Amino acid sequence: MTGYATSTKETDNGTITIEVKSVNSRFLDLQFRINDEFRAIEPLFRDALTKKLARGKVECRFSFGKKNGDDKPKSLNQNVLAQLKEFQSNLKAHFPSAADFSVNDLLRWPGVIEESEISSEHLQETISAVIDSTIQEFIASREREGAALAGVLLRCVDEMDAIVLRITPLLPMVLQQFQQKSINRLEEALGLALDKPELTNAPSISRDEVLDRIRQEVTMYGIRIDVNEELARLSGHLAETRQILKKGGQVGKRLDFMMQELNREANTLGSKAALKELADASMELKLLIEQMREQVQNLE
Repeated sequence: MTGYATSTKETDNGTITIEVKSVNSRFLDLQFRINDEFRAIEPLFRDALTKKLARGKVECRFSFGKKNGDDKPKSLNQNVLAQLKEFQSNLKAHFPSAADFSVNDLLRWPGVIEESEISSEHLQETISAVIDSTIQEFIASREREGAALAGVLLRCVDEMDAIVLRITPLLPMVLQQFQQKSINRLEEALGLALDKPELTNAPSISRDEVLDRIRQEVTMYGIRIDVNEELARLSGHLAETRQILKKGGQVGKRLDFMMQELNREANTLGSKAALKELADASMELKLLIEQMREQVQNLE
């Protein structure tokens, strides 16, 4: 699923900026771009994300903008001052008339004024809070997209339900018409053969026996092309898919499985289709299933 969130936090030492964005992926792939001096926070960042996410290629950026030099906390380097004091004493011993260091001289001396070091440990509590708030915003953005995708998938489920409801009442009539048409054609063909026995070497049998055998064969074939079971399973799978979407949560893998089951039943329906109505319905179902499968790849 796609998602995006960014947060900024001002601190005494500088500005913390965190950005999290993701694109679709079947698996979880985390990538981090973090200032070298703050690499220690990566495990913290990774752990917070893996607790919330299961899918997506996620890029995380962390940056810390230090404040200008005039704004940074400063202190006097006591070691350097002690060395300067010793230098002055030694100089006085050799040059008694030499002037003492002035305050300006001391402040301009390299290393006398030192800026406080910034470490990830010092800022970890603040960084952790910013990470948590950013991830919450990121999850919220993914949930909004997930809700929109769920609406698209539910509309596909409704369309597939409508197809099943449309063709189910036709099955008894379709099967009866198919059987009668097949019987009429076979009766006609075998009637010609019975009227002209010289055209075949088959043993002599009565017309009634032939007709009974024809009806048995057509009935058995009708059973083989009966798709009531496939339609019943399709309806069950669609009901389960609707329930999964309405329940919410991490539904991606469960919906992957449901797409496989729906596709299996649609293929079987197509392979058994003895009439154009069933073949057309199978094609419509498979097109809708493929549309759903593409969207399911985007769901958590």
